[in-house]
Amino acid sequence: MYKHLLLMSLTFALSTTTLSAQPPQQKHFDGKTWWGHIKVLADDGMEGRETGSEGLRKAEAYVVEQLTKAGAQPAGTDGFYQPVKFVSRQIVEKDSSIALIFHSIGHPDQEEPLVLGDDAYFNTRVDLVSEQVNAPLVFAGYGLKIPEKNYDDLAGLDLKGKLAVILTGFPADIPTALAAHYQWAGERWKVFREAGAIGIITIPNPASMDIPWSRMSLNRAHPQMDLSGAEFNELVGQKVALTWNPDRADKFFAGSGHTFQELADLARDRKPLPRFPLLFSLKSRAHVEKQEVTSANVIARLPGSDPKLSKEFVVLSAHVDHLGIGEPIHGDRIYNGAMDNGSGCALLLDMAKSLRREHFRRSILLVFVTAEEKGLLGSKFFAAHPTVDLKSMVADFNVDMFLPIVPLTVLKVKGLAESDLGDLATQVAKSLNVRAIPDLQPLRNSFIRSDQYSFVRRGIPSLNVEIGFDPGSAQEKIFQDWRTRNYHAPSDDSSQPVDLAAAALYEEIMRKLLLSVANDEARPQWKPDSFFRRYAQ
Repeated sequence: MYKHLLLMSLTFALSTTTLSAQPPQQKHFDGKTWWGHIKVLADDGMEGRETGSEGLRKAEAYVVEQLTKAGAQPAGTDGFYQPVKFVSRQIVEKDSSIALIFHSIGHPDQEEPLVLGDDAYFNTRVDLVSEQVNAPLVFAGYGLKIPEKNYDDLAGLDLKGKLAVILTGFPADIPTALAAHYQWAGERWKVFREAGAIGIITIPNPASMDIPWSRMSLNRAHPQMDLSGAEFNELVGQKVALTWNPDRADKFFAGSGHTFQELADLARDRKPLPRFPLLFSLKSRAHVEKQEVTSANVIARLPGSDPKLSKEFVVLSAHVDHLGIGEPIHGDRIYNGAMDNGSGCALLLDMAKSLRREHFRRSILLVFVTAEEKGLLGSKFFAAHPTVDLKSMVADFNVDMFLPIVPLTVLKVKGLAESDLGDLATQVAKSLNVRAIPDLQPLRNSFIRSDQYSFVRRGIPSLNVEIGFDPGSAQEKIFQDWRTRNYHAPSDDSSQPVDLAAAALYEEIMRKLLLSVANDEARPQWKPDSFFRRYAQ
């Protein structure tokens, strides 16, 4: 299939190519086998690896084949596989609708029908009610309640039987890890449910949108999923879930004494937001079709050599799914997912081959999870029903879209300050002439947006590391351009330029991290002041 990025890549400010020279400290990787795996996993024949699809099954069969060749042992419940059941939900927009109803004292109510896709779209990760909902609106600021900081956006608001309108983000005086946790959908809904709300309308913060609204809403009718079983239903009771176009958000605030621009400016600067009732109600009806879907995680073990420590595991995880076939962009409908996350899966396969003749004390568990794009569901299932003893997993290193599109001089470490894994990552990076830094884009909320968070919530110290950049640098612009053009787009395919030397160096860092933890007598520990220490087993 002809790929638009082949032409567009000429505009990239990338001096690196897939043939750039390898630094002298490289010992185990050259980037070429990594790129070779990506070419298979992101091939059009895999059809974008949608959860439950034949394309994903083919990709996972390739993963199992490569693991077997590398001598890895199966560690699933069914050989290498751990079957996972889902319920798939798909909005039927022609039978769905939304409208704003303006209330003015002494005047009849005025109803304004809205356009799904242009104004807003339904979030079917929530089990939306089928009957019509008509409820008043309340602006609840960031929509956060954080007891540790005595912060409560819901305080003083009457939300019973109402819909909360929130703007994503958090104030600057709230630590990033704390804010990330309480922005988790289940945590957020818990406090709104207790306050009597029946739904949430989310306005993305324009200062932290990865991709433009036109792309966000493009595949809004694509099926979304949740895990089967009541134990996983964290959003029970939520009748309405809508994502609202920031460019159309001024509608909410007419007559309120506030404008959306005023609120967006405050949120951009991470300042407190006012909270107040709105003069509108929302009338909505969502028609959703449901079906059962089965997919699988793929799990392999590299056994350790120590009679005692080999019963413990260092986890290396990556999600193997992507978005499948969707609405076309420049004529291309296959969302190949080369970087997201063929890159992580390829690293795990390289690691299996690299370590097959290595001796290490603890065992290493390679976990290829499904349904990350559906809300971290495969890793959530694995963490709830692990195929090894939960307490035997001492750490998780999660690899997700590490983006070797610039030379690797800066390593962005999510979770840097939370456990001594962060100290280890700093030391390992320095030993290879790389500088480790924390995530400097807190509004992107990255720490809870990938599979490491499923392990964190079970008390397992975890890191997610990516190739980074310094603020204001040319590399930052390259990353911004990549996200705008390629993130969750068909152009994230194997025709894009990458830096093989950066990929190889990143793999070397991950190898040293794995072996350091696998051979250390002591288990990694949460820092005493880490919020996540409360989850320790």
